[in-house]
Amino acid sequence: MTTHLSISFGQFSHQGTKESNQDSHGIYVPDGSHLTTKGIAVAISDGISSSDVSHIASQTSVRSFLDDYYCTSETWSTKTAAERVIQAHNSWLFAQNQRDNEFRLNKDRGYVCTLSTLIFKSNTAHLFHVGDSQICLLADGKKRDQTEVLTKQHRLGLANGSSYLSRAVGVSDKLEIDYSQRTLQVGDTYFLATDGVYDFVDHETVCNIVEQYSDNLDAAAQKIVETAIENGSDDNLTAQIACIISLPTGKPGEFLKHLNALPFPPALSARIEFDGYRILRDIHKSSRSHVLLAQEIETDKKVVIKAPSTEGRQNPDYVERFLMEEWIANRINNAHIVKPYKPIRQREYCYVATEYIEGQTLAQWMNDYPSPSLSQVRSIIEQIAVGLQALHRKEMLHQDLRPNNIMIDTSGTVKIIDLGSIFIFGVQETRTTVIPQTMPGTAQFLAPEYFLGNYGTKRSDIYSLACITYHMLCGRSPYGTAIAKALTRSDQNRLIYQSVLDPARQLPAWVDLTLKKALATDPQKRYSALSEFIQDLRIPNAKFIAQTQAPLIERDPVRVWQGVSTVLGIAIIVLLYRLFN
Repeated sequence: MTTHLSISFGQFSHQGTKESNQDSHGIYVPDGSHLTTKGIAVAISDGISSSDVSHIASQTSVRSFLDDYYCTSETWSTKTAAERVIQAHNSWLFAQNQRDNEFRLNKDRGYVCTLSTLIFKSNTAHLFHVGDSQICLLADGKKRDQTEVLTKQHRLGLANGSSYLSRAVGVSDKLEIDYSQRTLQVGDTYFLATDGVYDFVDHETVCNIVEQYSDNLDAAAQKIVETAIENGSDDNLTAQIACIISLPTGKPGEFLKHLNALPFPPALSARIEFDGYRILRDIHKSSRSHVLLAQEIETDKKVVIKAPSTEGRQNPDYVERFLMEEWIANRINNAHIVKPYKPIRQREYCYVATEYIEGQTLAQWMNDYPSPSLSQVRSIIEQIAVGLQALHRKEMLHQDLRPNNIMIDTSGTVKIIDLGSIFIFGVQETRTTVIPQTMPGTAQFLAPEYFLGNYGTKRSDIYSLACITYHMLCGRSPYGTAIAKALTRSDQNRLIYQSVLDPARQLPAWVDLTLKKALATDPQKRYSALSEFIQDLRIPNAKFIAQTQAPLIERDPVRVWQGVSTVLGIAIIVLLYRLFN
């Protein structure tokens, strides 16, 4: 039984009555892990007839989309990856038009085209659309009138009966892209066509032809195009058909199935030789994993070995999360995130190997330095932020930032070491069922929205980083233990932020206001970007300075009383004038 995404498809294009074909189309079905992480892509484009170079625009739009989309990060969501590729190509076409005076002054003569794309990923169809090509979901059986058009025409009609594209690729440096998604079902048939086809063939005819040629969709696409020509089409014609044959089961552990072919390691302890390593000592042991310090026998290099816990080995979802940690580390190259270790010999067991960082955890550092200076705190927090920013750029949320998951090496470099709770938007889309959100991290540093059972955002990681900052400055929590007991939004709204300011320590008041904003219980009231928080932590925000300034009467009482005296003097003069006149 097939348990992966598969489609049958067909396509055909013809110049029709035109001298050349300015349409372009393509379908790409990847193999290996890309079928799961990126999906199947379908694209269709129509060059404008008033331009002699629009065929270049349509051809490069389809080709660049099908090529570049699969080069984007596997961790990005489909929407992020596809829109960035389309926007990048739009900028390139727009730049070509700007280089030529004729094209710059008359866009109808330049590199302009439509673009409609479908991406089938897991059990979802993602639609991206600009222009007047069309994507339909064909009805089956006797319900021909229920065929659904999934895209809008970006075309404006004029009084003389002509029309023009109100939105197209290459016209402007900024492109508005229509995006939507639909849940897939086995048997769904999607139909993409340029206006030379759908203006001349009704949906019922299309459905009948697809049903008649169901075993040869290329022939079906060709028959639809020929029918449009017979019906008087005077434009280029392109038709694409994609039918869903099977969908992934979405069972836990399926995403990294190819990484889980190895057996679990035996019980590990000091002095055991294992898979080319000599175990030196335990580092940490919990119900989640067993972390050990090892030495590669052939190179004498120290390595950290992380083995799955005995309790979790029977849970496919746990095994997938465990394997995901190495998958993530291999896709992040940042000095402030732990690096995976590549052994010199073939691995024989299922475990994770990472670089050994000689130093101490931030938790231990905080014990050693209970009253650090503000500059020391900034230095550490800014380094954590660099690593966190690298994750955010890949559309990953850490979800478990805390002092025990951060290392400071002997040179003072700070690194995030635990990637086991990371949420990946691109991977989440591969799920065919919604997995209930569980508490991903440690309650003391966890954003309040997780206590409500909600999924996190970048603002959630900002909260955790601000919470660490707060702890470093005063050694306590901003809401005490009450935060873990506030399990409703109304309960959280009643929580009162406790100022970090302390008479025993000299801290600027604007630092407290920076932390107060970053630690707001409502995510929408926090910083929206990590860089904004770091900026305000180092350079006083003008708004915060205004809030912390003492009243004018306290700062310059002489000027205040001079002003009051002046106002009173004027009032007396006015009263006297009125009295004697």
